[in-house]
Amino acid sequence: MMKRNILVTGVGAIIGHGILKSLQKRDLNLIGIDIYNNCIGKYFCDNFEQAPLTSDPTYNDWILSVCKKHNVDLIIPGIEPDVFQFSSHRSLFTSSGIKIALNSDTLINLSKDKWQMFKAQENAGDPSVIPTKLGGLFTDIEAAFGLPFIIKPRSGSASKGFVKIENQKQFEKYGSSLSSSYIAQKLIGTPEDEYTVGIFGDGAGQFISIICMRRILSKDGSTAKAWIVQDTSLFEVVKRLTNIFKPLGPTNMQFIRDEGMWKLLEINPRISSSTSLRTGFGYNESAMTVEYFLEGRLPNQPKIRQGHAIRYIEDHFVFEGE
Repeated sequence: MMKRNILVTGVGAIIGHGILKSLQKRDLNLIGIDIYNNCIGKYFCDNFEQAPLTSDPTYNDWILSVCKKHNVDLIIPGIEPDVFQFSSHRSLFTSSGIKIALNSDTLINLSKDKWQMFKAQENAGDPSVIPTKLGGLFTDIEAAFGLPFIIKPRSGSASKGFVKIENQKQFEKYGSSLSSSYIAQKLIGTPEDEYTVGIFGDGAGQFISIICMRRILSKDGSTAKAWIVQDTSLFEVVKRLTNIFKPLGPTNMQFIRDEGMWKLLEINPRISSSTSLRTGFGYNESAMTVEYFLEGRLPNQPKIRQGHAIRYIEDHFVFEGE
């Protein structure tokens, strides 16, 4: 039987090369793409192509040509902009016979805008919602949330652009663009109270598999340290949110625990940046993704090894003549 050809995008980023490393021991031909020719993911795949920016007008034509060149069976997006790009052009790729590992269109569109996600969660009456405002005066937000409070971009992930507002002078730098670009949220919990949950959704309101970890973030917003947790109360919240948003395939939910209550920070409708850690504990969402989107097989719940993980910087050498 011929090997299946899997193309992973953004292999220089932590998600992309995490996907490659999770799939390396499978009987697959791995094609990696990235905008940088000297990225680390280049050395974890069988074939590599240097890519234009996702925002480049030629990107779709370029990646279609790469898929034809390597006879690609499945594309797995390794960076968030590619999730949005492929979701916006689903018909272009499906009409070309190329399968893409994408979550539901509805959830992907909601994840683009934290305000819209908040409104959807609020409208559903879910108690894990974090008090949030769109626009408003400093005095109004202070009265509602107290000090300090958080402002964050309406789009983005990995805690990028988050600012803790301590006073009105600091707020005035952002106030004029608050409604168009930022939201304000009540500050809850502590950095030690954050949790990341990976599920595989069936698209109909249930998850098929799950892994939960308490985590400490690195400065770039990815998981630096993680501890496997088993908490029935968290599972129930995830079950409830899955029923509301009906994710399809690998989905990442991030929570913070505040005064004994689980609060949803965000939902990322894709493979997580902690995917290599999950694989190490026995939860290989990349392999699940290949099996489902290529073969239509939903995964079973794998046995999760208990323990903790620490990320660190390591070296990879490429010597001349090799």
